[in-house]
Amino acid sequence: MGHAFSPNRYLQDVDLRNAVPADADDVAQLLAELGYPCELADAAERISMILANDRQALVLARREGAVCGLMALDFMYYLPLGTTTCRVTALVVTPNAQGMGIGRHLLKEAERRARAGGAARIELTSGAQRIEAHAFYQACGYSGSSVRFVKPLGSA
Repeated sequence: MGHAFSPNRYLQDVDLRNAVPADADDVAQLLAELGYPCELADAAERISMILANDRQALVLARREGAVCGLMALDFMYYLPLGTTTCRVTALVVTPNAQGMGIGRHLLKEAERRARAGGAARIELTSGAQRIEAHAFYQACGYSGSSVRFVKPLGSA
C-alpha cells in the first residue's frame, strides 16, 4: 500500500488530546500554517470559547512531545436532514509531520467523536486552492457534495 495518503508506522508515536489555554502558542502557530494567523492572546481566547461550548472541540496531535496537528469540530443540528452533523472546521498538520498519517488519525478521531456525539454525518470544507488537501480527503473517504458561498459581514 504505497499511496501517499496511506496510514503508516509513525502513528504509534502520536497522541491526541483536547487543547487547553496553555496551548495558545501552538494553536496560534498551527492556525498560521493553515493561513489564519492570530496573536497569542487571540488563540487563548479562541481555545476558551471552544472549551465553554459543549458542542465544539479542539484536538491537538502530538508526536514526541511536540504539537504537530490541530483539528476543530462543531456539532450542529442540520434542519434539512433533521439530524446532527459534525463539521470539521479546521484541520492542519505541520509540514514536517505531513505524510506520517497524522491527518488521517485526526479524521478518524473526528469520526469517532461524531458517532459518540450522535451525529449522522461528518463534513468539512476546504478552500478551492487546496488541491492536495482535496486529494487527501478523498483518499480518506470524503466526497464533494456542495458549493459553499461566503459573504464577509465585517467586524462582529
